[in-house]
Amino acid sequence: MIVAVNPYVVTNGNGKEAVEFYVDAFNAELISLQTFGEMPEDPNHPLPEEAKDRVMNAQFKVGDTVMMLSDNFPGMPYTIGNQVTIAIQIDSVDSSKQVFEKLSKEGKVTMPLQETFWSPSYGQVTDKYGVEWQVSAIPQD
Repeated sequence: MIVAVNPYVVTNGNGKEAVEFYVDAFNAELISLQTFGEMPEDPNHPLPEEAKDRVMNAQFKVGDTVMMLSDNFPGMPYTIGNQVTIAIQIDSVDSSKQVFEKLSKEGKVTMPLQETFWSPSYGQVTDKYGVEWQVSAIPQD
């Protein structure tokens, strides 16, 4: 079952500034902000110094909507026009697989569904209409 659909903005290294801007512009409530430097270390993939202070994920509440934001990772392409995606949060891994599979038909998988430190099932896909989706199962306690 789908729990939430959230607009997700991607910035080009100025995420903290953008969060402050949107929180002020929308009189929003900042829920959380994590940098890439705060994520668990992976000795197989050391984090570049220039990534450590970039926003990995920020969430802020605008009215009844939670908006999300992150910086692109250094070295990754950043294309104006592709900086807004839709994050869809789902209550189970099985449901996330079903939704991801349907969105993938005639589309392009950017990141296959996989377990991450924030989700038991997370992936990215651009559907056949060019809409970019981030599909995420909510961790269950």
